[in-house]
Amino acid sequence: MAQIYISLGSNIEREHHVKQGLLSLAEAFALPFEQLTLSALYESDPVGFEGAAFYNMVIGLTCSHSVEEVATILRNIEFAHGRALNAKKFSPRSLDLDLLLYDNLIIDSPAQLPRDEITTNAFVLWPLSEIAPNLEHPILTKTYRDLWQEYNKSSQQISIVANCW
Repeated sequence: MAQIYISLGSNIEREHHVKQGLLSLAEAFALPFEQLTLSALYESDPVGFEGAAFYNMVIGLTCSHSVEEVATILRNIEFAHGRALNAKKFSPRSLDLDLLLYDNLIIDSPAQLPRDEITTNAFVLWPLSEIAPNLEHPILTKTYRDLWQEYNKSSQQISIVANCW
């Protein structure tokens, strides 16, 4: 079984898509909802484009799927919730699911692992440090708690919001 961490984001009908994304993840990985490890829900401005604020969070779970299967599952969930096949990287999203970590795997394909944005975006690092504070980044060999403590928190505005599930 692999321990994986997934970031979830939405800035289109945010509450609806966060709820549906969580339910779809539980269903796709055949897990009761209660077996998902959920961070708090965060609100942050988009990075790389102008648009509505995002809701973001990180989900942890264990699965027996290969990294390729996980990448396909996440993509299919995004498409099922309105993501266009030709969606640009920096654009509004109904649902954005990114595989952040798959055990301690370090690869570039089918997904970059560990994902670079873990250390560059507060909306990924803060929720990850919340649910996996003692886990070490496989390249930097620092815990996510330590990485969050070292992070320049003035670089991105982020706040915790009430959960919507």
